[in-house]
Amino acid sequence: MQSFRTELENPIVERDIIYLEKKIRAYRDGEIHEDKFRSLRLARGIYGQRQPGVQMIRIKLPFGKVTFKQLLRIADISDEYASSNLHLTTRQDIQIHFVSLDKTPELWAKLSEDSITTREACGNTVRNVTASPTAGIDPKEPFDVSPYAQATFEYFLRNPICQEMGRKFKMAFSSSDEDTAFTYIHDIGFVPKVKVIDGEEQRGFKVMLGGSLGAQPMLGFVVHEFLPEDQMIPYAESVLRVFDRYGERNNRNKARFKFLIQKEGLENIIRLIEEERTANKSKSFVVNRDTIPLPNIPEPGDFSGIQPDNQVQYDEWIQTNVFEQRQAGFYGVYIKVPVGDIPSDKTREFVAAVKDLVADEIRITQNQGLLLKFVRKEALPLLFNNLNKLGMADPGFDSVSDVTTCPGTDTCNLGISNSMELARVLGEMIKTEYHHLIYNREINIKISGCMNSCGQHGLAHIGFHGASLKAQGKVLPSVQVLLGGGTVGNGLGRVADKVIKVPSKRATAVLRAVLDNYEGNSEEEESFHEYYDRQGKDYFYQMLKPIADLNTLVPEEFVDWGHIETYHTAIGVGECAGVMIDLVATLLLETDEKMSWADESFAAGAYADAISHTYSVFISAAKALLLDKGVNCNSQIGILRDFDANYGENKELYNYSSFQDLVLQINKNEPGEEFARTYREAAVNFVKQVRANREALLQS
Repeated sequence: MQSFRTELENPIVERDIIYLEKKIRAYRDGEIHEDKFRSLRLARGIYGQRQPGVQMIRIKLPFGKVTFKQLLRIADISDEYASSNLHLTTRQDIQIHFVSLDKTPELWAKLSEDSITTREACGNTVRNVTASPTAGIDPKEPFDVSPYAQATFEYFLRNPICQEMGRKFKMAFSSSDEDTAFTYIHDIGFVPKVKVIDGEEQRGFKVMLGGSLGAQPMLGFVVHEFLPEDQMIPYAESVLRVFDRYGERNNRNKARFKFLIQKEGLENIIRLIEEERTANKSKSFVVNRDTIPLPNIPEPGDFSGIQPDNQVQYDEWIQTNVFEQRQAGFYGVYIKVPVGDIPSDKTREFVAAVKDLVADEIRITQNQGLLLKFVRKEALPLLFNNLNKLGMADPGFDSVSDVTTCPGTDTCNLGISNSMELARVLGEMIKTEYHHLIYNREINIKISGCMNSCGQHGLAHIGFHGASLKAQGKVLPSVQVLLGGGTVGNGLGRVADKVIKVPSKRATAVLRAVLDNYEGNSEEEESFHEYYDRQGKDYFYQMLKPIADLNTLVPEEFVDWGHIETYHTAIGVGECAGVMIDLVATLLLETDEKMSWADESFAAGAYADAISHTYSVFISAAKALLLDKGVNCNSQIGILRDFDANYGENKELYNYSSFQDLVLQINKNEPGEEFARTYREAAVNFVKQVRANREALLQS
């Protein structure tokens, strides 16, 4: 691996990239355990693919915002380092695939030249902060949530309180009560609210807590009807501190925040969140509302005489993909991107086609599309023509025909079925057989390659996730059918019901049956949710049961969509949650690194960060000593309690009433200089005694 250095203006980013390069070298030389290295690279957006020896790189784009220059930069990098394709995700990121691990520092450096990061895009961190793509131009929004999403992203990026949590943590901001960012399925979700107090308008947020999809979906709890805007980030910080300290760390299937709420109870979690306020770096955080200025808006032009190339398609496109912004005279334009894939050469053609007609700020949408902003009405025909030449003017954005999907078995370790090809098939079926449904934006179809819901099947009106069945002594590619999920609004939503499992090749028959039944039997003005509730889950089970009959299988049904070979399951180890490692020597080495971070933060006057790093030193050192006794704890609070239980008599290790009381001074003291100093001194002494104890044990 060749040495790489970067001449970046931002020294923090430069240090990050050089640190990654050094760790890759150490890993290649066998100096870092594979599991520990995996955790490290995941936190830098480097995810192992299904194919051995190559990586998926996830590019973190807060609330999906990307400029023309950034999009072109990503396209160039995909050509140079990846597979010449950009994949838009349901969390408003961009992913590129088939990247060499050794090239990732160089790739990251080139991305950073246009202020793009991969830091904390994967792993046990705060993932990309998402928001309604229409934020800032939504006619129904009480205020623009974009600056708040940006401030949240910046505050928690590289923040020591959330670098090594038990699992990932997700936050979202919706622009209005329509809740187009799905706040109800996030660990923390924010819906903007405005109150008039003493004649003055006050901004705040309705707050949902503990939502999540995955294999066991849970809807978020409403914990604040109106949280003042300056308390939004302090509240999120307190929540993260609780999750970091009390969250499960061994059983990844129980390590999400929703399971901690189940275990401790919502009331107790709320109490613990309040206790953590003392330790917060910020007791009040005023967000700069001007952080996200208006983008460069195109100048008026002469578009007289320009007519749409296809008037019928143009009329459909105007009705389904175009809306008037809250800024008078300007329009937002949605673009359907089938399965979220845009080849890099097409990306360049796309930018050239739109750059003079739209603002220099594109938003990636949660259903893997794009939103263009500030289009003048008279420019719409030319924009349509330009997009249509590229095959990017299909009508029916976010309609029944706009199917959301994850990559599935194309690249993901956890994929069970080819969700991408199934999405293409269903989308084409709607287009040809149910074209009128391009106007229906109430029903959404979403597909995931496995039960983990990266394709959001858990909140779909009609959802599918990859599965398998056994028939005739062979494994059969299958899908679990889910119905009745979706957004209600104002922070409320519905989890889809699992109805029946069918062979994957029969998903088209399932979709036809459900749509035909709804169109033929729903009452006037009855929504799909109302129709589903009226009929009941068993009604749909009985309706779909004949389609699931395995006695009528034909040979081609043993072959998955997009394949020619007979199906077999080949599920790898998923990396979406990061990993945990319990190696004593590694833990003790980590204490040195964490102590150096604490010293750097203290020297810079960042006392809250220094205290957080020092807390991690206590945890790592104590965990190492517990492992020597065969005690393997599943949470940080468990480490504190078990250390007292196993070493409480040994006051040489710590001169305090209890180890738990010593370490939990962190949430009893304001994060100032004096406490940071004394807390660090206690940690230094503790680590010294732990090492002596460890050495004595090894010698004996």
